[in-house]
Amino acid sequence: MSVWPWPADLDAVAAAGQHHRKLFENDAVRVLETLIPAGEQTAVHTHCWPNVQYVLRTTDFVRRDGSGFAVFDTREGAHRPEEGATLWSEPLPPHSVENVGQNDLRVLMVELKRPRNE
Repeated sequence: MSVWPWPADLDAVAAAGQHHRKLFENDAVRVLETLIPAGEQTAVHTHCWPNVQYVLRTTDFVRRDGSGFAVFDTREGAHRPEEGATLWSEPLPPHSVENVGQNDLRVLMVELKRPRNE
């Protein structure tokens, strides 16, 4: 596997702990709850493992890359995941998420740990 190029201090819990809470962790998985209230934006952070996301509460949001460029905007035609949706994601490089809707954005994320070189 290739080397993860971003530093550990960009990990979601370390860099954006206000919006990411670790619920469980062992050698195989890490379970996070992501909660972004209406009008808030996360700090730039990463997710170094592939993950499964379960949407508990949805709203409109914008995901930006590490430079602040919008790469996903649910208001601009990007498909907004609905409540109860289960999604797959490969590891996510530096990004932030801004809640631009009226409701909280709340997602349960199960990160599937696998060996990586740091």
